[in-house]
Amino acid sequence: MSLYEASIRVKHECPYREISERYPDLTIREWPLSDCQVLEISSEATPTDELLDEIGQLGTVLHESEDEDGYHVVTQSCLCSLEESIIDRFEEHNCLYQSPTIYRQGWEHYTVVAFDGEDIRELLGDLRSDRQIELLSKTSISETQIPHSMLAPASELFEDLTDRQLAALQFALERGYYEQPRKTSLRELAEQTAVARSTFEEHLRKAENKLLTNAGQFLRLVTATSTADPLGVAKMQQAEHAAD
Repeated sequence: MSLYEASIRVKHECPYREISERYPDLTIREWPLSDCQVLEISSEATPTDELLDEIGQLGTVLHESEDEDGYHVVTQSCLCSLEESIIDRFEEHNCLYQSPTIYRQGWEHYTVVAFDGEDIRELLGDLRSDRQIELLSKTSISETQIPHSMLAPASELFEDLTDRQLAALQFALERGYYEQPRKTSLRELAEQTAVARSTFEEHLRKAENKLLTNAGQFLRLVTATSTADPLGVAKMQQAEHAAD
């Protein structure tokens, strides 16, 4: 089965696009979630005070850093403040949106996958009716080349996790608990919170369990076509059957 992947760039009234136009060294990547959006903003140059003020108005700052690679910030904002999403129009024309949206030098960059080349042509015609648009590329791809990231929205991976479980997971990740070798222990993590060690561990273990359970269906999709057996499971099973 052949599919089509198209890369397009768009210009219309949008606060993120307008900021990228005013600050051409800036790159903004947007990931839409179920009830909000996460923005990753980066720049090789040191941001001005005016730019920092504008970034602060986009939403809640989740992370901010500056090093030899430049300035980097992650924010979260509410979708309700934006106009009707262009992503809705992708869906109307049977085109699958592949995040993130990238804003750079006054353009919004999108990638979509369609099951019919005619769907892409109709989408472009629709978008050209009210905004400036350019088709950057259109290629035929096989069904097995569909990016697995399209199958696993972040909102589904974190479904059913409570606020405390998410907080425990993020805290452990930021403190290096999952690095090898570990930079901290459960006891040390709990001591930096207002909850008992047993309570913190319960939040963390439940978060890990739910996250892996939610990811399981996507993991099976990723490995479904693989014939490799790196752990030697099939070999051991054959040995057990032979022994019987």
